[in-house]
Amino acid sequence: MQRILIVEDSETMRAWLASTLEDLDEPVKITAAASGFEALRCLPRESYDLIVTDINMPDINGLELVSFVKSNGAYRDIPLVIISTEGSERDREKGLSLGAEAYLVKPFEPDDLRGIARALLARRGA
Repeated sequence: MQRILIVEDSETMRAWLASTLEDLDEPVKITAAASGFEALRCLPRESYDLIVTDINMPDINGLELVSFVKSNGAYRDIPLVIISTEGSERDREKGLSLGAEAYLVKPFEPDDLRGIARALLARRGA
């Protein structure tokens, strides 16, 4: 079973992301965090195969979360997908330079996220 951590401050978007990712071809366990701070509390409790995070959140934002995960030896191998309303090339480059494997601009098609998730999970499992 693949374990996915969704980090998104909007309850509606969290639910939509969870239902989108539950439609992968294999069983998944979704953990949802409403903030970057909450995500940091989740990380030591369980191992994750994928993290999907928003950028604009209270307390610890998504870029800070990506930076923390990628600079921590215990978590750096977890693939990260950034989802954001911030669609400029500068924002995208910043997220990818911090170590995120993918960057999706909201709104996006559910199949786009599922495709990225499948590819990253397959690569992690290989």
